[in-house]
Amino acid sequence: MRNQVLIKRYAQGLINSTKDEKEFMSLLRQICEFHDLLSTQKNLQDLLSSPFLPAAKKKEITAQILAKTSLAEKAKRFLLLLVDNHRLFLIQDILDQSPELWNDEHGIATFVVSSAVPLDETQKKRLEERLARLEKRNVSLSYKIEPSLIGGLSIRKKNIVYDVSIQGDLERLKQKISEG
Repeated sequence: MRNQVLIKRYAQGLINSTKDEKEFMSLLRQICEFHDLLSTQKNLQDLLSSPFLPAAKKKEITAQILAKTSLAEKAKRFLLLLVDNHRLFLIQDILDQSPELWNDEHGIATFVVSSAVPLDETQKKRLEERLARLEKRNVSLSYKIEPSLIGGLSIRKKNIVYDVSIQGDLERLKQKISEG
């Protein structure tokens, strides 16, 4: 729970530091680039997460790496802040949560749509229009493939899941049968 509060606080700080969506998305991409670098360089990742290396040295190493990149100053300051506060391990969660917080702040409902197969553009457009009509506001949809669904869709908005999949139907049928 404590990490969720920290993640939200850092994500909110990131959002508050930007003036518009273009800058926000650019900042996210740049932070993601650094995260990808860490993911591919296991030795660097281990070094920066080591409890035996002083925070000042971690910050110095990170600053040297960032100096060789073309990242914007805001992205560099944000990453150095994470390193300085021993929060670099939260970077992926911050990247994941930031777009949803951005959307919430700007009156846009965020949905994650899972399907067994990719949806075509017509299906995506129709789904987006229906959800926008139901929400009575703009919506942002992200899509992911989940082969275990067999067929249909699973649509998640924060903690609410709308399951219109064959797998969900089978689970509900199983539950009814077991209840007698």
